[in-house]
Amino acid sequence: MLANELGRRGISAVIFDEKPSTAVNPQANATQARTMEHYRRLGFAEEIRALGLPGDFPTDIAYFTRYCRHELARFRLPSAKEAREKVTTLSGSWSAAELPHRVSQKFVEQVLRRHAEALDAISVNYGWRISGFDDNGEGVVVKATRTGDGATRSVRCNYLIGGDGAKSFVRKTLGIRYEGDGGAVRDFFGGRMFALYLRCPQFYDVVPFPPAWMNVTFNCDRRAFMAAVDGKGEFAFHTQLRDGEKDEDISDEQALAMFQSAVGYPVQAEILSRGTWMAGYALVAERYQVGRVLLGGDAVHLFTPAGGLGYNTAIDDAVNLGWKLAAVIKGKAPPSLLATYEIERRPVAVRNTGFAKQFAESIGSYTPTTALEDDSETGTALRKEAGGYLEAHGRAEFNIPGITFGARYDHSPVICSEPLAPNADLPNVYNPTAAPGGRAPHLWLDNRVSLYDRFGFEWTLLRLQPFSNRGGKFIEAAANAGMDLTVLDIDSNDILGLYHQPLILIRPDQVVAWRGNDDIDAAHIIDIVTGRLDAREDGKANQQAEITL
Repeated sequence: MLANELGRRGISAVIFDEKPSTAVNPQANATQARTMEHYRRLGFAEEIRALGLPGDFPTDIAYFTRYCRHELARFRLPSAKEAREKVTTLSGSWSAAELPHRVSQKFVEQVLRRHAEALDAISVNYGWRISGFDDNGEGVVVKATRTGDGATRSVRCNYLIGGDGAKSFVRKTLGIRYEGDGGAVRDFFGGRMFALYLRCPQFYDVVPFPPAWMNVTFNCDRRAFMAAVDGKGEFAFHTQLRDGEKDEDISDEQALAMFQSAVGYPVQAEILSRGTWMAGYALVAERYQVGRVLLGGDAVHLFTPAGGLGYNTAIDDAVNLGWKLAAVIKGKAPPSLLATYEIERRPVAVRNTGFAKQFAESIGSYTPTTALEDDSETGTALRKEAGGYLEAHGRAEFNIPGITFGARYDHSPVICSEPLAPNADLPNVYNPTAAPGGRAPHLWLDNRVSLYDRFGFEWTLLRLQPFSNRGGKFIEAAANAGMDLTVLDIDSNDILGLYHQPLILIRPDQVVAWRGNDDIDAAHIIDIVTGRLDAREDGKANQQAEITL
């Protein structure tokens, strides 16, 4: 994603990845609406929405005792086809250019790679690992080693970005540690998880319930969650290993028996791959940058995958860092702008890992009783009780506009912040606001054109009715600063009602940087939002913020 952001801005970048190709296992399976908006901005949201499950496949989250026995609860979500039709009709919390999409990471990575490789400035190199680097203050010399034969090469670059995962060589070399919860133990979603990527077309023949994207079992024997990968019989199945169970001791026959136990029927299945991972993490790196070396993705935050927040947080990391790196490398902003990447993104990682931890505790610490599966009045009553809890949990974990759209950068030195009334940061509540520091409020201009479609790829000056000020000084100051500024005029009372001021400056990542009713201090504001001045130490900026409320 970062390569796509940089390459489209003409910044040359070399990617080294020690894997032989993009992901072959499903891994992340939930693409949030904000991530889909970024894919739309880059022009390939429809490519991604066409992948994964069939267009009419339900993306429900369903809870069962076992997949063939009792359905306990179901949280219904639209199929890809329904999402396309529904998105233009929504307002309030879910007013968005795109709705979420359920698609495996192995499909998404192929699209990202194809578009990155199509950019002249980008070089993608699989089968290479970073084996050393030296930051001399003026640049970074990176040593890469080919995994197949040990051949080496050196690259001199302006910056090195370590997106090399939870065991990041770059982070460890810098001596940066994770902070937070290093592995909670729970009945489920807290401990070592056993993962199977398998093919079982028979599943849809023997399960008597409607299909779902996410299938969760709740029983005393084999708790599991399983994502449908292609809607035809491929699944990503995860179950927690019990005390005494070790991956290396589990044969494929025993692994298949685990899956069959969750299904509640002796289905036939083909194991495509298997592995283990640790649930219960809520970790964030203590730093995101040392000198000319920066970190992103799992290298700086490690999630338990409840809510699918890790992958989506990583995408936002790349978007935030991409435009800033390009501005600094092109000389349109000082190097100090890069410090705002950590200032803005680290609190969001702490926030999001905290929300994921809450979701994991909600499902993992809720335990089944032994009579839950009994064919008795007691069993029926227990299933009804469990269903009520699990339905509420599913709604809380997967209807999350607050998490999706509500992250804010109010204390960033490149945001002209306004005094805000205290407002709880809740996962399931999002109130659109154009107060600088958050995602620009969204509106559909007609049934096909999103307001976001009219924003520039870089900066946008949004001018709203009644055009009391044309923002001429902003246009001049932006030109003097080398800023690529799109001027967008919208004559709409609805949008004015969302943004409240006639002039709004919107960043390349669609975050509001400033709003106001005149352009008197335009040059000063441009200096702040490009990192030449620090808004936190600038009294004039604070005075302007108070005036515009």
